[in-house]
Amino acid sequence: MAGGGAPGASAPLRRFVDSVEPLAACLARGGVLAIPTESSYGLAVDPRSRAGVAAIYRIKGRERGKALPVVAASVAQLALLGVAPDAPGLAWAAARWPAPLSLVVPVERPLPAAAGGRELAVRVPDLAPLRTLLERLGHPLTATSANPSGAAPYLTATAVAAWLGGREAIVVDGGALPGGAPSTLVRFGSAGLEVLRAGRYPIR
Repeated sequence: MAGGGAPGASAPLRRFVDSVEPLAACLARGGVLAIPTESSYGLAVDPRSRAGVAAIYRIKGRERGKALPVVAASVAQLALLGVAPDAPGLAWAAARWPAPLSLVVPVERPLPAAAGGRELAVRVPDLAPLRTLLERLGHPLTATSANPSGAAPYLTATAVAAWLGGREAIVVDGGALPGGAPSTLVRFGSAGLEVLRAGRYPIR
């Protein structure tokens, strides 16, 4: 697998029902989780962690100026990232969440996941075990696709574990995922709703 860790090594696998303590400890060390999302596995770190965000850019070979999307257990949890309750479009999105629908919102302070900017794409995911995991961890996570930049995302826990290799990483095993389109990405501006990326959530 391109960009993997130590030859022959695989990142350890855990289940949603397992203790979150090893996951929290990995994140605190600047390590990375691979988590199931609605379509594929994603790379997850605390959006406020410089070390964690840097690890994602390094693992993916991703351009560092690109912000990382974020998933949260609830609208209330987004406040930890400086997302104001009256952020443009937040009430509209909240009425549709949980869903594969991401909204670009301003943040009150710079965050590593925002890559030096003042905006983040956020969503409450349409995957109940992931929302429960986010609640148990107590904070949102990034959810950029788990793959080398430009390659197809990984759809199984064993494949992403082999890619991550011997790195400081843990894979949350959610089984084989369906693939397909990513979340729909929208923004609310002066002209109202703007669809930045068509995806799994239909905008009518």
